[in-house]
Amino acid sequence: MTEKSEVLFYHLERQPLERVLPGLLEKTLQRGWRAVVQAGSAERLEALDASLWTYSDESFLAHGTAKDGHAEDQPIFLTLDPVTPNGAGVRFLVDGADAPDYETHIRLVFLFDGNDDEAKAHARQQWAAAKAAGCKVSYWKQSPEGRWENKA
Repeated sequence: MTEKSEVLFYHLERQPLERVLPGLLEKTLQRGWRAVVQAGSAERLEALDASLWTYSDESFLAHGTAKDGHAEDQPIFLTLDPVTPNGAGVRFLVDGADAPDYETHIRLVFLFDGNDDEAKAHARQQWAAAKAAGCKVSYWKQSPEGRWENKA
């Protein structure tokens, strides 16, 4: 039997995606994993592409997209499609992107806007699908102090 992915849901209320995603990507790379970020729209993909180069004055996250070429060499690959050309162990799904499956990654991470009813409904659907697939799922929400807390 193939091992199922661990599936994490990050409920964003206090900070936007562009502030949260870089920290999660840094932790992913620190663990020695590669990442793929699947966006739900071309506009979001372009915004993430720009923000990962400039999110901090002291740092940036090396990454690429299909237009950059050499996808297999990218530690972080940004895409609209359910592809993983860089051999990533972790897939981040944003803006309504759906998981291609629950078996090809160590971890799937859904990030959704907690102030958007449609995004919350989509996250609930993905939660149900992950549970039905037999995955271990967890739900993370920021405390008033800004720390991520496991709520389920």
